[in-house]
This record gives sequence, structure tokens and C-alpha cells, in this order.
Amino acid sequence: MLTLAATLLVAAALAAPAAAYEVVTVADGGTVAGVVKFAGAPPRLEPLAVTRNHDVCGDRKESEALVVGAERGVRGSVIRLEAVVRGKKPAAEVVLDHHRCAFVSHVTAAMAGEKARVKNSDPILHATHGFLGKPTVFNLALPNRGQMIDITKRLGKTGAVHVLCDAHPHMFGWLVVHDSPYVAVTDDQGAFRIDGVPPGTWKVTMWHEGFRAKGVDKDGRPLYDDPRTVTKDVTVAPKGTATVEFELK
Repeated sequence: MLTLAATLLVAAALAAPAAAYEVVTVADGGTVAGVVKFAGAPPRLEPLAVTRNHDVCGDRKESEALVVGAERGVRGSVIRLEAVVRGKKPAAEVVLDHHRCAFVSHVTAAMAGEKARVKNSDPILHATHGFLGKPTVFNLALPNRGQMIDITKRLGKTGAVHVLCDAHPHMFGWLVVHDSPYVAVTDDQGAFRIDGVPPGTWKVTMWHEGFRAKGVDKDGRPLYDDPRTVTKDVTVAPKGTATVEFELK
């Protein structure tokens, strides 16, 4: 988790009204695929202490700010193609779940205006609070197991929404809102794949939350340094696959 000042600065810089996007048939669409790998030895993140509802949450949770696999693949990086204004239709729905007092997934990506909901799978109250910079994007009370709340209309601006649970200080996650459906989150192996890409040359950006520990805030929430972004150019041939690799350090 970032310091408060850094979180507000980064998210505010990213936040922007979503540009108009037109759904069209993509002739000879291609694919952008690749992997995010960690360079060097990753830092060891301290477990997060749980302060309440131990019967559901347990006593501690592993930090997911940085999860590196056996082959150095990084989970939870967001890959987005920039400035795509016409292309494939969005995915059906995005669900941000609370499961055993953790956000699932820890990092989620959605298109502005794409159907999105918050779900509580736990038998306890969660108070889900999303910030895009300083402004609150959503502030939801979910006291019941199985409860779901639609947040589609609240995701009108692009940027990295920092998601907290006001009832459980150890909980944090990210919901990255993009201006097109050309966005993906890396899997356990650090791999990603974006299909239906219009042929041409595009800028592709990797975003990853901060992960180097900076102590805790007044509520005991962990603080981390600034997110990382790396942008590369990629050329997609008709019906072809362009491969790109990012390095996180």
C-alpha cells in the first residue's frame, strides 16, 4: 500500500474521463501475449496482521503486493493497450469478491462502463471503500454472505482504484479501470494474453502496484512505495501474435 500522499498523486495522475469507445468487428484481429518477470531477488513481504473476525479471517494474511512464481513470473501486473478507440466488445462482467477476508482477485481490471459488481462471500460485514486519488469512487456496506452490489456507473473514469475494507485494515487491493477492453492481469506464471487486437503498432503498458515496504499508517495498514509502469511499442500483424516481455524490479 502506498503512503497517503503518493497514493493520491499517482491515482489522480492516472484518473481521466473515459474516452468514447466504439465496438466494431475486428477484421484479421491479432494477439498480444507475453510475460512479466521479476529481475533479481524479490523482497520478502511481511505477513499482514488480522485484527478482528479471526474465526473467518485467521490470524494473518500474506501480502499480495508482490507474488513471484518459480520461474520469476509476476502475478497481478496489469497490461493495457493504449489509445484503442475502436475494437472488440467488452467482457461480460467483472466481480470483485471478498473471500476469507481478502479481495479476490487482489488486482482486477475492467473497462469503464463495463458491468462490474462487488460481492461478499464471507458471513461477516465488509465495508468496501474505493478511492481514485482522494475522491471516493464507492463506499459500500456488505453485511450479508452472498450480497452483491453493482458499481458499473461508479467506474466512469480511468485509473487505478485503491480498494480498502474499512472493517479490516489488513485488506487492500486494486481495481484498474481502462478506456477499452484491451486490458489483462497476469496469472500465477506472470503470463498475459490480449486477443482481438486490430492490426497495427500500439503502445502497451505494464502497471504494477508498489511492493517495497514503507511501514504502516495510523490504522496499521501496510504502506508500500509507488507503482511501477513500463511502456513498450508492439506491432501486431493481421491474425498474428506479437510477444512482449516486461521486467519488474
